[in-house]
This record gives sequence, structure tokens and C-alpha cells, in this order.
Amino acid sequence: MGEEGTRGTVHLLCLAASSGVPLFCRSSRGGAAARQQLPFSVIGSLNGVHMFGQNLEVQLSSARTEDTTIVLLVGLEELTNIRNVERLKKELRASYGLIDSFLGDSELIGDLTQCVDCVIPPDGSVLQEALSGFAEAAGTAFVSLLVSGRVVAATEGWWRLGTPEAVLLPWLVGSLLPQTARDYPVYLPHGSPTVPHRLLTLTLLPGLELCLLCGPRPPLSQLYPQLLDRWWQPLLDPLRACLPLGPRALPDGFPLHSDILGLLLLHLELKRCLFTVEPLRDKEPSPEQRRRLLRNFYGLVTSMHFPPEPGPPEKAEDVVHQAQLPRACYLVLGSEEPGTGLRLVALQLGLRRLLLLVSPQSPTHGLRSLATHTLHALTPLL
Repeated sequence: MGEEGTRGTVHLLCLAASSGVPLFCRSSRGGAAARQQLPFSVIGSLNGVHMFGQNLEVQLSSARTEDTTIVLLVGLEELTNIRNVERLKKELRASYGLIDSFLGDSELIGDLTQCVDCVIPPDGSVLQEALSGFAEAAGTAFVSLLVSGRVVAATEGWWRLGTPEAVLLPWLVGSLLPQTARDYPVYLPHGSPTVPHRLLTLTLLPGLELCLLCGPRPPLSQLYPQLLDRWWQPLLDPLRACLPLGPRALPDGFPLHSDILGLLLLHLELKRCLFTVEPLRDKEPSPEQRRRLLRNFYGLVTSMHFPPEPGPPEKAEDVVHQAQLPRACYLVLGSEEPGTGLRLVALQLGLRRLLLLVSPQSPTHGLRSLATHTLHALTPLL
């Protein structure tokens, strides 16, 4: 598989490793789906580079020119043992919507952080109790409540799903066209890569869906409408309160400083995150630009300053290394004078990491204090 970016266009190409036959090519320009496809000569060159490196036991990770980046990715082993190429190409079409959502400008960030995008509902305990009762009545341990592809509440079994399943399943549901109910076969990359499970979805309100991961039972007819009405009809008001949480993530009235334009909070052990660029929506920059800035800043601080995951030190030198790791950093886009450049600040305390996008009015000497206060306020939520 390969990915090429040129002047705002991204191409995702999947080749059969043994034969070089193109399985699919998906393209995106400026975050939207594009019809432009890679020329066959480029596809052939990519495959030639891959095969040449493979014969020498060398894995090519990237190649760059002034205006082009080509990245070579390794696909699943199942895709290398292909018996019927045309049948596989047809089966892969069911994944196009999910693939295109990764190439576009999504409001989610789990693809980058490998943490589940979550929201905090105002009536979380009520929804959690109903979700647990509904899961028991439905006969499955894997149930979640989603709003716009973000987890509102989930059973313990759902949270035990590992990466990447826990990230991919909500993302998949968010990428599908709206339906009252679905019975969708899914393969779990780690949990069950060869035998499909059933992903059942039930729409409670537009944009708010119940998701169940199960085996042959229960039938969809058993859940809709009998169990649905019994458990969720009395909770219409708490459910309606979840609808604005899609882009906002935090309940209405949560006390955020007026200088904060966006935030990303990660719980590194639970692999969950809160991501929003909705505070002070009427100010510049736009939500799309805010998301891009926070995504880029996350990549910067994760690669340069903070380790990707916390872990117990194995050697004495690891203890020294961890003691030397920074706890906070900031970046100013432009001059550091108040009112002249956006501020980005990152803070890590224990298992939590917070990234903030802050307005130019905020003085740089107060960024760490602002981040610390915000992290303490958010800690009870995640």
C-alpha cells in the first residue's frame, strides 16, 4: 500500500504484494473526495520500488522530492495471499467509505492518537445505567452509545476492546449513511480477523446511535422496537442533551477560559480522548484551521518531547531518561507579543496529556498556569 501527497492531493493505493495488481486507489484533495487517480506508470513504479526493496530484505518507508511525498505501507498478511483478485476487489468496496473518511478532514482525531474519541454527557450516570441494563437484556457485553462517531457511554466489555477495534468501530459507524437500523458484518483486526462479528446499530435520535457487537444472536427484530422502547423511551431528554456534544465534546456551561480556542485531552492508559475546537466558535481561526493546528502540534510534541505511551522503567538509565522528559512546552505562531500570534501549549501530568490552542491575547508567561488549571478541571471527566 502507498500514499502520495501532491499540492493538497492525497492518493491511497493498495497493491497485491505478490503480483502488483492494483486492488484500489482512493484520492482526496483538500480534505474532500477527488476523482483524480494515479497514472498507471506511477502505480507500476511504486510496485517496482516495493518489490526491489523486498528482494533485498529492505523496507522502504518513504521517498521525497521537492513537492511530493511517497510513503510505503505494509498491508495485512491476509491481503498478500490472494486467491481471487477480482473477488477481493469487490469485497474491498465495502471499505471505501471508511477509507475516504480517513483521507478527508474529519472532526475526529482517533486516527492520529489511537485513542477513542469521547464526549462527556450531562447525565452520564443515567445513560450508563440504561446502557448496562439494555446490554444485559440484549445478551451481549459489547454495547456503546455514539454521537457523530464519538462514544457517549459504553459497557465494560466494549471498553475492553483493544486498539484498533475500539477506535475503528465508532469511526466506521460515523462514516456510514444514516439508517434507522443496521446489521453489518465486521472483522476485528486483532480480536477476530477471519470470522466476522455482527455490528448492530439502532438510531435513537438523528446522529445518536446504539451499537452492539455480537454473534448470531440476538436477531435485529428482537431489539427493535421492543427493547429499544423499553429502555430508551423514558430517557428522551437526557438523549437530546447528547446531540450538541458531537463537535463540542464537553457539556454546556463547562467552565473553560475564554482564551481557549480548542483542546485535546488524552488519557494515555485508558486510550480515550476529548477533542473540541468549538469554544468561541465566532473567533478566528476557523474550526477546520484549529483542528489542523492541534493535529500538527500533537504530532510535534509526541515525536519530539513526550513519549507516545507511559510505561514502567526497565533499567536504571530509563529512570534517568524519564526524569529528564519535559512536562510542558509551548509554541507561538508569530511574535510572542500579546495579541500577535496564536499559542499552542502542551502539558503532561501522570497519565493525562493536554494540548490547548490559545488566542493571541493570552500572555506566554501564563500558558503553563492556564494549562494546569484546565487539566485539573478536566481530570474528573476523563
